[in-house]
Amino acid sequence: MIEPQQVVKLASPVVGLIARLDVDRGDIVRQGQAVGKIEDGIEVANLALARARATNDAAVKSAEARVQFLRSKYERLNKLHTRAVSSLASLQETEAEVDVAEQQLKEARLNLSIARLEVAHAEEVLNQRTLRSPIDGVVVERLLVPGEYRNDQSPVLTLAQIDPLRVEVFVPSAYFGRIRIGSKAEVRPERPIGGVHIALVTVVDHVLDAASGTFGVRLALPNPHLTLPAGIRCKVTFAMQIPNALPALEAGDTPSKK
Repeated sequence: MIEPQQVVKLASPVVGLIARLDVDRGDIVRQGQAVGKIEDGIEVANLALARARATNDAAVKSAEARVQFLRSKYERLNKLHTRAVSSLASLQETEAEVDVAEQQLKEARLNLSIARLEVAHAEEVLNQRTLRSPIDGVVVERLLVPGEYRNDQSPVLTLAQIDPLRVEVFVPSAYFGRIRIGSKAEVRPERPIGGVHIALVTVVDHVLDAASGTFGVRLALPNPHLTLPAGIRCKVTFAMQIPNALPALEAGDTPSKK
């Protein structure tokens, strides 16, 4: 059977109303492509507010000006104190004001850094409202439509990766050991597709099914132009390896006669 490489039930980490869907069944999508969006009006407003806070450095500039003023004041009082013109109490009071102002400057800078981090957080929250395809593939089904509410357990789209395709084959146990990973095989899809296509063996099961006397083999079938469909039966011709030879006889051994 020729199957998709993988099938993805596309969902979102957030819930809300589906604002729009940009794709429909049968459309080809690329990894990272925006395929829809969940209602994001509040998140857009929160991002604008966070950016306004992150660009407002008035508190930092005000604190820097106050620190500069108090340092100059302290230097003047210190010179006057050395000349016995200013009292020690005034000098110590100004020194304390400088310390407080420097702490306020640190707090203002910290708040500005936090505001910038809030921008990154708001951008990520907004980004989660956009539905993006995790694979290159095709839309198999639309499970919701714009205006419907997406809850924690409802996917929005079903996507299928069909390049490469996956071919699952069950081979008689007699051929175990003659099919190797990396070997090539010819795949012939049923009509009306037909044709001969080269695939590569990617998996050979090491646990045989005793009931059916078979083992599983998986192949990767390139489909760069997406011309081959998934969900169709096929026949596979393998390039068989020569079975391992019997061990050589040691010197002095004689083969048994039957």
